[in-house]
Amino acid sequence: MDNSSRSQDKKSKANDRQEAKEVNSTAQHFVDFTEAEEDIVLRMHRLVRNRWDLIAGRIPGRTAEEVEMFWTRKHQEK
Repeated sequence: MDNSSRSQDKKSKANDRQEAKEVNSTAQHFVDFTEAEEDIVLRMHRLVRNRWDLIAGRIPGRTAEEVEMFWTRKHQEK
């Protein structure tokens, strides 16, 4: 294996670890949804469906991605 192949392999492994950290940190946000936030998500979803940006705009500190992840996770459990 030449140096360029080793370098690319190391970069690939580093990228994989970074992506895993990002997924884990995002998953932690899911756990932090309060009952009040869940209620807002459920009520807003009835009104605007999958417009996550609009729903997130009603919950201070939440992103559209976090709200969508919450919704997806919540409905996979059923």
